Amino acid sequence: MDAQTLASTGISALMLSAIYILMALGFALLLSVMGVLNFAHSALYMVAGYICYEFTVGFGLSGWLSLILTVVVMGAFGVFLERFCFRPFFGDTNRIIVIALALIVILESLMNILVGTAVRKVPDFISGTIKFSGFQVSQQRILVTFIGAAVLIALIILIQNTRRGQQMLAVAQDFVGATLQGINIYRTMAFATVIACALAALAGSLGGAVYYLNPFIGDQMLVKAIEVVILAGIGSISGVFAGGLILGIIDAFLPMVLSGVATDATGLGIVVLILLFRPQGLFGHEA
Repeated sequence: MDAQTLASTGISALMLSAIYILMALGFALLLSVMGVLNFAHSALYMVAGYICYEFTVGFGLSGWLSLILTVVVMGAFGVFLERFCFRPFFGDTNRIIVIALALIVILESLMNILVGTAVRKVPDFISGTIKFSGFQVSQQRILVTFIGAAVLIALIILIQNTRRGQQMLAVAQDFVGATLQGINIYRTMAFATVIACALAALAGSLGGAVYYLNPFIGDQMLVKAIEVVILAGIGSISGVFAGGLILGIIDAFLPMVLSGVATDATGLGIVVLILLFRPQGLFGHEA
C-alpha cells in the first residue's frame, strides 16, 4: 500500500465515521431520552437525501441552502412524528416498533413509486481537492468529516450545558421524577425528536452527496447506526464518537483486503468480539 492510498483511505475512514456518527446520534438520542427504538430513522435518512436532491437539482437552489432547508423540513416532520406516532404509545415499546416499521414500509414504497430505479445523487457541496505534501485529498470528504465532528461537539454542549439539555437528561433518567420537578416531558421529547430528525436529515444530505441515492439506502445505514450505538454503550451520547470512529476505520480499510460482503460480516464480527470483552459497550450500559 503506497502512501497516497493510505492517506486517501484514512480520509475515507474519517468521512465514513462522520456519517455514521451523524446517523447514530439521532438514533441514540431518542433511545436515551424516550426509550424509543426508532427503526424509521433509516427511512428519514433516505427521504432527506431525496429532498436535498430535489431542492438542489429540481429547484436550482445552492447546495448549502438546500442542506439547511432539508434540515428544517425534516425537523418539522419530527414534530409530527413525536405527536402522532410516539406520544400516543409512549412506554409501549412493541407498538412503537410496529409504528416505526410501518413508517419504513410507507416511506420506502412511496419513494420507490416516485423515483423508481432512476439513479440520483446530491451534487457536491464543495468541489476540488487539497494538495498537501504530495497528497491529494477531496475537499468534500474533509467537509463531511468536519461537519460530523462539529455537530457531535455541539450536541454534547447542548445536552450538558443548556437548560433544555439538562431537561432531556432528567427525562432520560426518570420521566416520572422529571414530571414532578415541573418539566414538560412531552415538550422535551418533541425537542429531542426534532433534533434526531434534523440529524438524520444532515446525515442523509451529506451521504447523498457521497453515495448514490435509492429508496433503500437507509437500511444498511441503520444497521451501522445500531452497531455504533451498541459499541458506544446504551445511553452514551459522547461514546458515539468512539463507536463511529471504530466502525468507520473498519469499513474503510477492510475492503482493501476483503470483498464487500465479507467486509460487512467481518466488521460485525469485530463488533461482537469487542462486546464479548466489554458487553456494556465502551462508555454505557449493557445492550
